[in-house]
Amino acid sequence: MTYDIAVIGGGIVGLSFAMQATEMFPRLRVVVLEKESEVARHQTGRNSGVIHSGICYKVGSLKARLCLSGAREMVSFCSRNGIPHEICGKLIVAVNSEELAKLDELLARGEANGLKGLRLLSREAMLEIEPHAGGVRALLVPSTGITDYAAVTAKYAEIATGRGADIRTGAEVMGLSRSRDDAVVKTRRGDFCARYVVNCAGLYSDRVARMAGDDPGMMVVPFRGEYYNLAAARQNLVRGLIYPVPDPRFPFLGVHFTRRIQGHVDAGPNAVLAFRREGYRWQDFDLGETMELFTDPGFRAMARKHWRNGLWEFRRSLRKREFVRSCQRLVPAVGIEDLTPGGSGVRAQAVGTDGTLVDDFRFVARERFLHVLNVPSPAATASLPIGREILKMVPTEITGGAEPDSSGQARHLLRAVADVK
Repeated sequence: MTYDIAVIGGGIVGLSFAMQATEMFPRLRVVVLEKESEVARHQTGRNSGVIHSGICYKVGSLKARLCLSGAREMVSFCSRNGIPHEICGKLIVAVNSEELAKLDELLARGEANGLKGLRLLSREAMLEIEPHAGGVRALLVPSTGITDYAAVTAKYAEIATGRGADIRTGAEVMGLSRSRDDAVVKTRRGDFCARYVVNCAGLYSDRVARMAGDDPGMMVVPFRGEYYNLAAARQNLVRGLIYPVPDPRFPFLGVHFTRRIQGHVDAGPNAVLAFRREGYRWQDFDLGETMELFTDPGFRAMARKHWRNGLWEFRRSLRKREFVRSCQRLVPAVGIEDLTPGGSGVRAQAVGTDGTLVDDFRFVARERFLHVLNVPSPAATASLPIGREILKMVPTEITGGAEPDSSGQARHLLRAVADVK
């Protein structure tokens, strides 16, 4: 059998695309190839669960635009499908006079990105929301929320399969080839022929691009984010979400406190270079992947520029007391005994050949392939409009043979595609 589209990667972005492609074009033959035994095992299932507002992203960027619409759509999707979620808002806390100016800049950026209800708070007003927060002033972002993205992805998969998509797990990609008429994806579960391939392989997206014979122009660098859990007896210290003022030099948000949709509170993540693309623990090490990383010119250029920050992150990872000090900037009452090791995730961060940390989403189209090369946070929040953005890039010769669904749902999706333009 030859599929119309093969999607490599069963995370939230790949499954959003598969769900929306099969909703809009019911006759489209779509297969999703996931190397693990179930979907959402990596970035999707290991993130903070935050429905981001888009306040931190560069004005006019894809991140800013798709996050704003994606957050609204995510809340609507969760409501329609009975997925737990809450719009709890967040505080971005300035702890000194230098950060006060950055807080003003964030406010201006958020308003330019279209956010509503942003408010600068005095310390007294801040303490009414988070009584145990430190700092001298805060920015309230009321549209931020929380959910369970593994549950969201499972629902995407359910809808996609209900519309005829195949989801094949245990299908790790081993090689790719192409001919004039189709492409062949060689996996551990056999070969899959498709007229078009969408590469949503996350941490391995650049490697999959190279398998296809395409130069991605960047390398995915894995950064491990480690979390601590706040003890149950101390969870009253945090009511919702408390964030630091972000460093504009980096795409990471800094150690913060998050009340999860399940009810517990965690602190993190940091951003530690991992020595394996799926390196969730210090002992996770792959010599080949590490050498590939250290010999990459882009990575070396980045390391020369940011090595001091990298060493600081290693130190904070290895010394709990340093991690706790970062937490105490936001909530001074947190003690070292209040935090126990929690989970971890790995962020797929694209680094350009000149060492630049690629900040915006990046898609590269080649003959018979579309490579989704950089979709870190807020990809989960924005997964619905990202899926449509990818669908817009699929050649009409692939979708043109399939009749669009005339149902109200498809008409809604077609209007949404037009709105994204």
